Parts: sequence; C-alpha cells; structure tokens
Amino acid sequence: MLFTCDTKGVSKPFPHFWEHTVGSGHATLALRADWQKQLLRCHTELGFQYVRFHGILCDDVGTLVDEMNQLVYSFFNADQICDYLISIGMRPFMELSFMPYALSSGSDIVFHYKANVTPPRDYMQWETLIYKLVQHWVTRFGIDEVSKWFFEIWNEPNLFAFWTGTQADYFRLYQHAAVAIKKVDEQLRVGGPATANNAWIPEFLSFCSQNNVPVDFVSTHHYPTDDFGQPGDDTIAQLAASKRSILRVEAQKAKQESGDKPLYYTEWSTSSNPFDMLHDMPYAAAYITKTVMEAQGIVNGYSYWIFSDIFEENYFCSIPFHGGFGLMNIYGIPKPAYRAYELLHALGNESLPVSGSHDTIDLWVTKQDNTIKILITNSALPKHAIQKELVQIEMKGLEKIKSSYIEIIDDSHANSYQAWVTMGSPDSLLPSQVEELENASKLIKESIAVKQKEESIFIEISVEPQSTICITLEIL
Repeated sequence: MLFTCDTKGVSKPFPHFWEHTVGSGHATLALRADWQKQLLRCHTELGFQYVRFHGILCDDVGTLVDEMNQLVYSFFNADQICDYLISIGMRPFMELSFMPYALSSGSDIVFHYKANVTPPRDYMQWETLIYKLVQHWVTRFGIDEVSKWFFEIWNEPNLFAFWTGTQADYFRLYQHAAVAIKKVDEQLRVGGPATANNAWIPEFLSFCSQNNVPVDFVSTHHYPTDDFGQPGDDTIAQLAASKRSILRVEAQKAKQESGDKPLYYTEWSTSSNPFDMLHDMPYAAAYITKTVMEAQGIVNGYSYWIFSDIFEENYFCSIPFHGGFGLMNIYGIPKPAYRAYELLHALGNESLPVSGSHDTIDLWVTKQDNTIKILITNSALPKHAIQKELVQIEMKGLEKIKSSYIEIIDDSHANSYQAWVTMGSPDSLLPSQVEELENASKLIKESIAVKQKEESIFIEISVEPQSTICITLEIL
C-alpha cells in the first residue's frame, strides 16, 4: 500500500500531550531509591512532567492518624515525595485518596496496602484535612509552585472496589475537597470525577454547575479491556471482542461531554490486567504508539499506567518479566513499550498531512527544524487479522536529504523481553544479565535506502506484525 506525505502542505501544531503525566502505583513507592532512579530516567529520556499515584492520604503515609482518640496530622512523608519530584523538575498530579482510617465510616479495603475505600464519617473533618494539607504545601512550596499542580479527587469512585458510597456520596466528597482547595487559593486546580470507563462526566459537571462547585478540569480512565458493551472474561477475550481504535472513540465522546473543560486521562494502558504478558511484548509498543497518535487534538493529557513494575497493588512480584504494567521492569530495564515512548518523544512539533489507509498499517509524519520523522505501526488487537506488509512511502516536496536512518521495535529489535526468554527466563538477574538485557532493549539506528525522483523521495519497507518503526530524514 502507498502512503503519501506532502512536506510542503499545511502543517498543524503537534504538542506532546502524552508527556504531561505518567502513572505510578502507591505513594510510598516514591520514597524508594530505585523508584526515584527510574522516574528520573523517564523524565529525562521520555519527557514526562507530572506523576500520579494512589494513596497519599493512606495510613502508611501517615498524613492523618488517630493517636489515643486524637487526630494527628503529619505531612512529613508526603513532603518527602513532593520534594523529590520538584528536585528533578517534575510535579505531582495529586490524586487525593484513600480514606484515612481516622475518618473512615467502614472497614472496606483494597490492595495489598489495605487502602480504605469508604466515605468519611464526617465530611467537615474530610474538608479540614484537605484544607490543612494543601495549605501546608502552599506554605512550604509557595503558591507559584503549587498552582501548577493538579488536584484530582479520589480514584474510580464508580467502581465498588474503590468507593463503597453512592455517586451522590462521591459528589459530596468532591464538593468538600474542592471547596477546601479553593479556600486555600483560587489559583489552585481541582477536578474529577477520576472514573473508570469514562463514566459520570455529564452527571459530575451538572452537579458542579447546579451547586456552584469549582471544577477546573475533567479526569477519567479507560482501557481496551474495559467493558464498553463487549463480552469476555479474560484479557485476550476482551481484547479480541474490542474494536480497533476504541479508545479514540471513547475519548472523543468524553471530550464532547467535557465541553470547554480540559480533559485528562489519568489512567490508560494496553490492558487493565496487572499480569498481562502483552505489556512486556512489542505488541504494547505498537498499541501505545497508535493510541497516542490517535488521541491528538482530543485530550490535554494522556497518562500511561504505569512507568515502572515497582508496583504492589496485589503483591510485589520479583520475576523480571511478569506482564506488569510498567514501561520498565523492576530492574529498570526498558521494555518495548518504553522504547515506543522514546520514539514518540523524538517526534517533531509539527504534524504534516498524510494520505493513504490500511486495515492494520498506520503512518504519521512530523517535522521540527530540518528533521522529518515518519512513524509507522502495524498493529491489531489479539485474534484480529494481521500479517507482514510492504509499505511504500512517497515524500513529496523533498529534493535532497542529508541522511536517513530507521529504528525498529519488533520481535527481534529493541525487545528485552525476548532476550530474557532466550536467556532461559531466569527468576532473578545477575548484574551482567541486567546489562545484557539493557543492551537488548536499545533502539538501533540503521541506514535505510531512499530513492529520489524529481521532487519526491520514495521509501519501501517491510513491516512486521505488531511492530513500530520510525524513519528519520535529515533535510539539507
């Protein structure tokens, strides 16, 4: 199939919205040296600016505890987390969750770290907690800094696993938190409803409008394994039943429902299964690339869940590759998904017009200064038809180029997972093995032949199934 790009055509701005935020698991992980090292690398190499995590209000952080029937506020651990983020040039997308036991109305919990998911027994005490915490941060870091943060109230309250109250209870929780935050300073940004499956957006905004409750942005989550009316109990069955580009369709609907409010997806991934081997494979790289590129012009932020397999919602798994959500494994070895974000980060800030279509091949072109990037995926959901394809590309308006190279992510390129399998899938890694897998993960720049005819450059390339390719053209 032939794709054509008019390099002299009208370009569009191409902001790197996916770099706004990336997810992590549990707030206390941010106190680990290895977590910090991996996040710094992601910030430096992939461009992420904010990080979001659960549980800043949980008892293991110690933000509010009951000591001999006295409420004790302690913000030291929360401060240590924020201090580190600011020290490396990042900021929190601060999810205010879960309920401190001192305020909880019940004993329902979620996750290995026993996060309480019940409403507060006293909403005014909840409001006081949020006010004291946010006021403390403004005093400590200054309003110029904290006004750049985002405050998101709770996590997926439409799922009983994360909120035992009703929708009305959540709206009340949000109202008290939003009032507290704005009482500290009107410049501070607060939003929600932080729902799974794009839920509750119209109802949430209607509640805020009718009750004069402040809301600065809309946040929600989605995964291709979410129901969306599709059958299937396991990951592969759910993905097989899903539709191509379903996340774009859902994002477009959420954008319409959000009206003039900025829309932030604070969770999304290739699947919602925390032990899905697809996360570790080139499949994830191709799916991420396609999904991110299709979200341009729809969302303000698109936070991938998550950057590291240093993660403990169920338990801390020590197998080097176990299908965890992370872009990197516990040893800090980049997966193919990490390398997809590396290719995305290198894209230009202008998008050029492209014509051509195919059932599994997608192609985009960006430009910045004298560099043109051609990004290609051959992507399909599991059990959907896909095969190796020959792709022809015509770049109109290019007479000469200085140099050209190609970078590939597929079964035999930038694939640390496959290298681990070839190694015998060891349950733990020696330092020498970590180095070997790090090298296997790297993107390799290889030369690629181009043909010139009149004022066009022609490229022909075979694209493997579930692969991601970036061709770079340096213009004279």
